[in-house]
Amino acid sequence: MSAKLQGIFTPTLVPLDDRGEINERELRRFISWLIERGVHGLYPNGSSGEFTRFTSDERRRIGQIVLDEARGRVPVLAGAAEANVKETIAACEAYAGMGATAVAIVSPFYYRLAAEGVYAYFAEIATNSPIDVTLYNIPMFASPIDVETVRRLADFPRVVGIKDSSGDIAHMMRMIAAVRPSRPDFCFLTGWEAVLAPMLMIGCDGGTNASSNAVPEVTRKIYELSRAGNWDEAMKWQYRLLKLFDAMLQKFEFPDGFRAAAEMRGFQFGRSRQPLSEAQEADRNVLRTDVERVLSDFELGQAAASGEAASAGFQLERDQIAELVREVVSQLDKRGLL
Repeated sequence: MSAKLQGIFTPTLVPLDDRGEINERELRRFISWLIERGVHGLYPNGSSGEFTRFTSDERRRIGQIVLDEARGRVPVLAGAAEANVKETIAACEAYAGMGATAVAIVSPFYYRLAAEGVYAYFAEIATNSPIDVTLYNIPMFASPIDVETVRRLADFPRVVGIKDSSGDIAHMMRMIAAVRPSRPDFCFLTGWEAVLAPMLMIGCDGGTNASSNAVPEVTRKIYELSRAGNWDEAMKWQYRLLKLFDAMLQKFEFPDGFRAAAEMRGFQFGRSRQPLSEAQEADRNVLRTDVERVLSDFELGQAAASGEAASAGFQLERDQIAELVREVVSQLDKRGLL
């Protein structure tokens, strides 16, 4: 059994080149930068990594690249979700062979299953997987995993934790209360950074947060402040993160806003494989400006990109940032875009 998963795991975005193919060089640079910026683990082939938009061979290649570049510096929780049990177990076998720490498997999607069907699905995988499994509850996209199902699945030694992206604090509390007394090693990770600090406050072990692609320093800071019991300071950062999270999530097609913000840290992600309409293309620059305006408040900028040794010119002082923001807002207002 692996060590308990804890801390901030980045559900890694995937850079694409001009042909829409995986940009391996940029992905490797991005992975090393994330590790250098302090994330505790990596999570390739998750929702932020647009796993459904890649073939099974491409997903395995992404996983292998991430593991190769990580070089054991941080644990890797590989997304192994496929459309059926047979293919999912095959993915588990593949990632076990690559040396992943564990796999994350989303609840059955497309077909909406009752609780007993969800249990049977994961029980089959847990019985046959050669690698530790974390459950992935994301009810907006897949069959929900209820508390009793989590409790029953925790009886399988291979099931070592759950990533919950519902954002439901009460649901998380109920799961922790139901499982932790008998499985203190079981990890609880929140996939909804809008409530990262409150989730840590109630006993979560960490998060798998899309925002850590853009601001890994901030998600780590919230985690560390929370672990130290400095809740007041953690919540101050939580509110700042919430503003950026909303800007990245609410107006873009997911995860395009997170890709835009990560690009502002000095990376080239290319276009997502999800086509955009003409109207969406026209809106994209305005939306990027909104994200950039919020991101500038963190005083991070492009200079943080690893391997690029960005010049000191990118390190704007707070008053310069404020002036830039005022100018952008003024221009948007004149054009009737605010």
